[in-house]
Amino acid sequence: MVRRAFENRLGVQAPPDVIWEAFCDIEDWPSWNPLYPRAAGKLAFGAKLDLTLALPGRRPMPVEAIVESWTPNELIHWRTTRLAGFAKSIRYIEIEKLTETGCIFSNGEIYEGRLGVFLAERRARSIKAGFRAMGEAVKARAEAAWRAQQAATT
Repeated sequence: MVRRAFENRLGVQAPPDVIWEAFCDIEDWPSWNPLYPRAAGKLAFGAKLDLTLALPGRRPMPVEAIVESWTPNELIHWRTTRLAGFAKSIRYIEIEKLTETGCIFSNGEIYEGRLGVFLAERRARSIKAGFRAMGEAVKARAEAAWRAQQAATT
């Protein structure tokens, strides 16, 4: 099978549960997530997500996805199918705990099929920029929340 993947990874100085808080309320994504200015749905196996994807330099587009897998404080994976099934992808958000207060946050997508890979290649620069912007937004949000939690306990 033909595949193409893009991923953004960065370190976040916050525990996994603080990072996870940003993702468990999907309907709040538009308030902080530059990649998804509209989001509706819930985390449940097989649940539908209705999203608007706003890649930098491109017109926002609606995306319907199905939640494939999710584990609190660790990951969310969802599947999309476009163009009558000729373009498929798996989108993922993963949190890798390194220490009690430090993680690697990854967000990426694996495109499958010739048409999916073709479309991904045409949008590669925008996809990379969008994933980077989302990662930076997560980092800023989680680290600010963690600092606020620490200040409240001292």
